[in-house]
Amino acid sequence: MSRVLSGMQPTGNLHLGNYLGALRNWVAMQDSHECYYCVVDLHAITVPQPPEKLRAAIRETAAAFLAAGVDPTRSAIFPQSAVPAHVELNWILATFTPLGWLNRMTQYKDKSAKSRDLELLGLYAYPVLMAADILIYRATHVPVGEDQKQHLELARDLAGNFNRHYKTDFFPLPEPMILGEAARVMSLRDGTKKMSKSDESDYSRINLTDDADAIALKFRKAKSDTDALPDNVKALEGRPEADNLVTIYAALAGITREKVLAENAGSQFSKFKPALTELAVSKLAPMTQRMRELMADPT
Repeated sequence: MSRVLSGMQPTGNLHLGNYLGALRNWVAMQDSHECYYCVVDLHAITVPQPPEKLRAAIRETAAAFLAAGVDPTRSAIFPQSAVPAHVELNWILATFTPLGWLNRMTQYKDKSAKSRDLELLGLYAYPVLMAADILIYRATHVPVGEDQKQHLELARDLAGNFNRHYKTDFFPLPEPMILGEAARVMSLRDGTKKMSKSDESDYSRINLTDDADAIALKFRKAKSDTDALPDNVKALEGRPEADNLVTIYAALAGITREKVLAENAGSQFSKFKPALTELAVSKLAPMTQRMRELMADPT
């Protein structure tokens, strides 16, 4: 059976994008893969984290895994820092990593450009630790978003470098898995930016802890446009906010964007947003309730 490794940072405010782009797919993969899902708390401290807040976020992230349907009797769920081999292999791989390879990593460039306080070795070397996370378990497949594909390519390069150096095929070269209609859910305030935990505006995302009233308010305030929904996907080009709301609906309903448009062609957003809200609440409410139950019982 193919083996999957994936992780999620415990930085709070898990949102709809985390569910549609990752958690929902993780649940489905349990039927066809041997799965390892970790709370990547070592990655979280590449930027400063208040300890108490981080501890709470680790629990909240684990609660989200369980509430979404990850089954601990079928999949491994664990905090990254509980397995010392993550750090140990990170150092071994670091001795094989040319600086030129890390200099090409665009995420470090983007984050460090925003603040000199983020020009830190931990953030710079983050992709090597990610490679260690994957290779420890000799994972064959890794579900990733588009923004992580470059890091997975580095993991493949490091696995190959190690194998060539020691004349072995010990590490498999992990394959990327980019899944689902909503692998990239965008901000509700700006359809050109990814939905993010770090966005200053809470109205930019649907948090997994939001109740029905909060979800309704956020979709009502979500940026759209004045044109009616078209009858084909191509007509959404140049309408990023409209495209995002249609994509979210399609992912929640488990249908294609084409079908969403076929069923809603000519509708204004004043009609479409309430339908999207009702769908989102029906899908997320049971998970939100389960998360609250788990968070109320830390043991």
